[in-house]
Amino acid sequence: MEDKKTSRIREFLQKHRYDLVLILLLVFVSLAALLILSLTRTEGARVEVTKDGEHYATYSLSDEGEYPIGDGNILVIEDGWAYMRSADCPDRTCVNRGKIRYTNQTIVCLPNRVAVKVISGEGGVDLES
Repeated sequence: MEDKKTSRIREFLQKHRYDLVLILLLVFVSLAALLILSLTRTEGARVEVTKDGEHYATYSLSDEGEYPIGDGNILVIEDGWAYMRSADCPDRTCVNRGKIRYTNQTIVCLPNRVAVKVISGEGGVDLES
């Protein structure tokens, strides 16, 4: 009985060996990419807010507070993280996005045409409007 099971396993492995190699290769490449991305990400220093496709404001991630964006969105910065506390849009995807702090992370509210992007602190002056 054990020989039958062993032969079935061998037959399966022989038949699907390239599939298994491909799956293992994809898992390895995915894990390597995830490791590289997590080791190379950098914390941002500011968030840049655009509304209706134009620059609206830039806030430092070290300046805690609530910042209204237009009439419908409220951006909160606390403990070096930025997130959208509330929005008057129907889907509230921007509120559910969660907190951001690493360079090039974004929060987007399409109905209100608002985008918040984390930028690095290299060069420039922090501006608030």
